[in-house]
Amino acid sequence: MNVEQLKQTIRDIPDFPKEGIIFKDITTLLSNPEALKSAFDILIEKYKDEKIDQVIGIESRGFIFGSVLAYMLGAGFTPVRKKGKLPYKTKSVTYELEYGTDTLEIHEDALSESTRVLIVDDLLATGGTVKGVTELVNGFGAEIVGIAFLIELSFLNGRQKLEGLPIYSIIEY
Repeated sequence: MNVEQLKQTIRDIPDFPKEGIIFKDITTLLSNPEALKSAFDILIEKYKDEKIDQVIGIESRGFIFGSVLAYMLGAGFTPVRKKGKLPYKTKSVTYELEYGTDTLEIHEDALSESTRVLIVDDLLATGGTVKGVTELVNGFGAEIVGIAFLIELSFLNGRQKLEGLPIYSIIEY
């Protein structure tokens, strides 16, 4: 499947989670074996020669893409979760949302200075969440080799918060 065909597998849900928003529902892509394989193949092709040590998946849909990419790239997988969900000592970052703040955490021993990291999530919208994750990664002194998304809502200008970072999105709206 090419990118346009992948785009066709994503369902629009009007007025979710609130009126005026058109939610991009990826569950229809995830349930389509050919589309799911194509999305993974595109990401693997993009990062196969980057010598990734750890793939960071952002809760929760980033876990879907991140764990498979880690396996296929021969890398480890590191989850970044909402506050209070990880069992060991953590480092945390609080970041701005359009309606308040949220906190993400990573285990304090998850990365080191020599770690080459790929950050993965399903969607780049305003960029606040992934910006927080980059701050966590930078706190270890690890190298961000790439930041990958299935979808980017480019009209929300999330890339501006991530200026200078290597961002890749399969599908753009």
